[in-house]
Amino acid sequence: MTTARAACFDAIILGAGGAGLMCAATAAQRGRHVLVIDHADQPGKKILISGGGRCNFTNLGAAPDRYLSSNPHFPKSALRRYTAQDFLALVEKHRIAWHEKTLGQLFCDGSARQIVAMLMGECAKGAVRISLGRPIRDVAHADGRYRVSYGDEVAEAPALVIATGGPSIPKMGATGFAYDLARKFGLKVVEPRPALVPLTLGGEEVLFRELSGVATEVTATAGKASFREAALFTHRGLSGPVILKVSSYWKHGEPVGIDFLPAQAPDWALAAKRARPRVHFHTLLGELLPGRLAETLAKRIGLWGELGNMPNAKLDAANRRLADWRFHPNGTEGFAKAEVTAGGISTAELSSQTMEARSVPGLYAIGEGVDVTGWLGGYNFQWAWASGWAAGQAI
Repeated sequence: MTTARAACFDAIILGAGGAGLMCAATAAQRGRHVLVIDHADQPGKKILISGGGRCNFTNLGAAPDRYLSSNPHFPKSALRRYTAQDFLALVEKHRIAWHEKTLGQLFCDGSARQIVAMLMGECAKGAVRISLGRPIRDVAHADGRYRVSYGDEVAEAPALVIATGGPSIPKMGATGFAYDLARKFGLKVVEPRPALVPLTLGGEEVLFRELSGVATEVTATAGKASFREAALFTHRGLSGPVILKVSSYWKHGEPVGIDFLPAQAPDWALAAKRARPRVHFHTLLGELLPGRLAETLAKRIGLWGELGNMPNAKLDAANRRLADWRFHPNGTEGFAKAEVTAGGISTAELSSQTMEARSVPGLYAIGEGVDVTGWLGGYNFQWAWASGWAAGQAI
């Protein structure tokens, strides 16, 4: 049996997602001979489905404190050196129309395909070779060179970049390959878990599933994290932007606190009693919240009738409960519905400047596969661009 002759490159990047393509374009435009390999049949699959097909490609507020990591300082260097404004300048150079939606979130006016085309165009400028639809059969390392067998081909390079993402959205072909490869080279992995994911309810809280489709703006709290945005009741539990955000901070067994009336003054119920004593409590609540939700909450609290007939102490207690309603999720909807993965290749193993493994020269890890997870709203794409750019500058 003859050994296949290996094609030689300066760097091999595993993964043609946002981070991998950014890294490839950056390195290739510095004169590096780069190969990108992906088992998927097209590049940037997660980019294509993001933001409802319009790609929430970055966030103007992308600062290190908007990211979760075992080492919260790790993202600082890359995010400082390649900012949201830097990526926006690239978008504008390619004449892609964009708009700011809310909270600093930037979207394409047209299609997410424009972002993929832009990245592929940048790769083409550096003559990056991109191989799609060919699964990786083996990765070996000897004598300072990495040897990758993929499909029926073999390639070698002194630098190897892990950019295959995490296991979130497996129907898109996502796997834990990055972690397996990292462990093969002796790198530690922080236990991966679903993030930016809907939460499920059980027990007595199952009744809230009957509100499926009802949405309202709330303040949600998990651990020390608190966000104000829309929550959505689903047939399985809780979702919506604010729930996805706190899900990254939520731990099994802990409650999620919901302030259903974040815009109301602390004495709103007592003030309403003085001004409108004949109004029923659930009717008043229905002026502030969707009707079905108002009735459900009023029944759970046990207040039904005219405000004028209710003791001040009961109204005060009801207000406190509505301001900190405790839900006890029994789980999440898992990697199938998670937008990203928290945890991943330990940042303790990597240089924050170059993304290179400290103990394995020439091995780099970038993007979602690393233990850096952003808030909902374009933050994770900005980490992909920044970490990819940092590695691309180094290889």
